[in-house]
Amino acid sequence: MDDFILEMKGISKEFPGVKALQNVTFQVRRGEIHALVGENGAGKSTLMKILSGLYPYGTYGGDVVFDGQVQKFTETRDSEKAGIAIIYQELALVKHMTIAENIYLGDEICGNAGWIDWNETYQRTAKVLREVGLKLSPAARVIDIGVGSQQLVEIAKALSKDARLLILDEPTAALTETETDNLLKILGSLQQKGVTCIYISHRLNEVMSIADRITVLRDGRTICTDEKVSMTVDRMIHNMVGRELTNMYPRKERPVGDTVLEVKNWTVRDPVTDDVVCDDMSFRARKGEILGIAGLMGAGRTELVMSLFGVWGKRQSGEVWLEGKKLANRSAIDAISAGISLVSEDRKRYGLVLGMDVKENSTLASLDRISKLGIINKNEEIKSAGQYVKELRTKTPSLEQPVRNLSGGNQQKVVIAKWLLTRPKVLFLDEPTRGIDVGAKVEIYNIMNGLVDQGVCVIMISSELPEVLGMSDRILVVHEGRITGDLPRAEATEEKVMHCATSGS
Repeated sequence: MDDFILEMKGISKEFPGVKALQNVTFQVRRGEIHALVGENGAGKSTLMKILSGLYPYGTYGGDVVFDGQVQKFTETRDSEKAGIAIIYQELALVKHMTIAENIYLGDEICGNAGWIDWNETYQRTAKVLREVGLKLSPAARVIDIGVGSQQLVEIAKALSKDARLLILDEPTAALTETETDNLLKILGSLQQKGVTCIYISHRLNEVMSIADRITVLRDGRTICTDEKVSMTVDRMIHNMVGRELTNMYPRKERPVGDTVLEVKNWTVRDPVTDDVVCDDMSFRARKGEILGIAGLMGAGRTELVMSLFGVWGKRQSGEVWLEGKKLANRSAIDAISAGISLVSEDRKRYGLVLGMDVKENSTLASLDRISKLGIINKNEEIKSAGQYVKELRTKTPSLEQPVRNLSGGNQQKVVIAKWLLTRPKVLFLDEPTRGIDVGAKVEIYNIMNGLVDQGVCVIMISSELPEVLGMSDRILVVHEGRITGDLPRAEATEEKVMHCATSGS
């Protein structure tokens, strides 16, 4: 008989106008790593928020049974006391505090006089840091360590509370390949010590490498649960999207036209450290092609497009030419006026105002087109936003829906709509499918194809090599702030791209 540490039975949850979960059943065996997968909006996060107590007992239907007891969590502290810890994609650390202060924040270790016992705090911190393989001082500030180490500090914090069930929601979204490999190894070692893990990720290769069993959710329902050995990637995708994805990268062959964007000898320094981040970069982007930009994290890819857009860096030298005209691009306003737009890699921080609705976010960058004498024409705003909701097939109950309530894929469509309303000639897409499920990725790829067909010059940055190779007509490779490769699609392979990205030649 299965020894389940967790059983969620008949879980249902509704929001106004939306059935988020419908009679979901989810069972996790003691000591296993159990992957929970599904498209954005499938109900994964809602289910985990119920388990963690963020949605309290009484606001949902069904039972949460943990360690054989029906749980009635009213807040996250209740679930933590029971032995459940959740680590979200957006890390909940106070960056300017030390590792020790973060780990015991809210659970301070005090002596008899009521003062914090720092010696004991540091000793316990050092112990949990060793458990997650971190060789850092408990006194180190979180802001001074890398994102991969911060992720492990979050896990150490959970272990300090004696968590027996660890929930990780998209834990590798912002990690490098090396950091990801290290995290997966740590999770494997924690499993050997008896820690149970629920692993949520859109990166199916990670799921296949680490999970013992896999549960698929779709449209708020449990579709299937099976052992990893019986769950191929194709079967997983089919169950997630409810259809076959026969062409994951639907790139189209097109004739290549004239140069649209030309960058000459572009050199930019970091505004804080004064280090050269973009070093004498030169390239062209032509009409009718998707130009991919590849490279390791920290190579200077994002800094390149942000500096070209006029929102980052101290420009030292170089020129930007658009359709044969030299541009100043001293600010984002200059770039937008010239016809350049940027979909940032961090849509929640730089792309959206989460408290505003779909129509307001869609028109943010083009208010001059829908206003007169500083007054917004509401009818024109509704018309403009509605056009792209329809064209991009954005799933939203209404144009008045706050964007924070949309799935990641639909949030990304709102960001794209915002920039399409500016009628760009060049569209930079920085990590356009980060944190987006496999079905929504294909929709984004089809949108990219449609934009190129309309004459928009699309330049895409991606950390996912299969994505770069699958969608690009030509690939620029960046290494330590320099362009080290310019590969036509016919010549580009993973080996060649990685060689240019790591060795600089």
